[in-house]
Amino acid sequence: MAEKETVVWGIHAGRTGDAHSLFMKNNVVAIGWTEMGDLSKIPPSRETFKEVVIKSYPNVKPGAIPNYTGQTFRFVCELQPGHYVVYPSKHDRQIHIGRVEGPFRYDPKMDKAYPNMWPVKWLKSLPRTQFSQGALYETGSAMSFFQVRNYAEEFLAAVEGKAAPLPIAKDETIRVIAEDIEATTQDFVLKTLAQELKGHPFAHFVAHLLEVMGYHTRVSPEGPDGGVDVIAHKDELGFEPPIVKVQVKSTEGNVGDPEVSALYGKVGSGEFGLFVTLGSFTSKAENFAKSKTNLRLIDGEELVALTLEHYDSFDSRYKGLLPLKRVFVPVPLEEPAQS
Repeated sequence: MAEKETVVWGIHAGRTGDAHSLFMKNNVVAIGWTEMGDLSKIPPSRETFKEVVIKSYPNVKPGAIPNYTGQTFRFVCELQPGHYVVYPSKHDRQIHIGRVEGPFRYDPKMDKAYPNMWPVKWLKSLPRTQFSQGALYETGSAMSFFQVRNYAEEFLAAVEGKAAPLPIAKDETIRVIAEDIEATTQDFVLKTLAQELKGHPFAHFVAHLLEVMGYHTRVSPEGPDGGVDVIAHKDELGFEPPIVKVQVKSTEGNVGDPEVSALYGKVGSGEFGLFVTLGSFTSKAENFAKSKTNLRLIDGEELVALTLEHYDSFDSRYKGLLPLKRVFVPVPLEEPAQS
C-alpha cells in the first residue's frame, strides 16, 4: 500500500497579525468569517459554502466569492488532524510549524474575531533565514489559508531538524520574485494610464514626463491635431532646435506603419519625431523608424521604464494617479560560465 502523503497547510494570523497571541498562547490556528457563524454547521459541499458566503456577504465583489468559499471550505472540511500547518509570523519574524490535533471547534468566547479553530501542537519555531526564498514566497500567499505544495518537503524537513536553505546563488525563486514584481508594476502602470487617461489626457501625461526629463512642452488643443499632440523643445520659447513633434496613442493595440509614417510627414528639416503608445508597434513601423535618424518610437514597456525612472520628479497629480513605492528586491548573481 502506498504511503499516505503528508499534507501541509499555510495560514496567516490576519492582515496585521492580530491573531498571533491567539495562535501561540492557546495552541490553535483559526480563521474569522464571523458572519458565516460556525463553519462546521454548514453542509460539507463547496456549493453550499458558496451559498452561505453570498448570503453572509451580500456586498462582496463577485471575484471574491470563490476565494471566500475555497478558504472556509478547506479549513473546516479538508484540514484534518495529523496535517501540518505553517504559520509565518509578522509579529516575531519566525516560521512556526505545528501539527493539527483536533477536533475542530467553534469558540467565539475565546476570540470573537477568529472563532473557527483547530487545536495545534507547535513543533518548531525557526527564523525565516533557515528557509529558501521559494519557501518563504509560497507562505507569503495573499490568502489567509492555503495549501503548501511546492515547498512542503522543506517545511517537513525543518520539523525533523534537516532543513538546509538553498544557497542564494542557486535559488531561482529570487529571480522569479523580482520578475513577478516587475511584471505586476508594469501591468498596473499601463492599466491605470489606459483607463484613467484615455485620449487627450494621455497627451498631457506624456508632456509632463518630457518636462521632468528637461523639455518645455506645448500640448495641442483637444480635437483634430494634424497628427501632432505635443511640441517639445529645450529652450523656453521653442525657437531653438531641436524641436520634437510628438504623437501619442492611449490604445493598447499595435500601431502600424501608416500612422508612424503620417507623423514623420509632419517632421520638418532639423526637427525630430516621437511616437508614444501604451501598446506596441508592428515590425513594419519599427523598421521604418530604424531607417530614420530623427524618428523615435516608445512603446508601453519603455514608457513604463521611463515613468519609473523619473517618478520621483512627478507632480502630486500623477503620483496620486500612480501611487508607487520604491522597493529593493534581491537579484541572484550570475554564475561564471564554465570553460
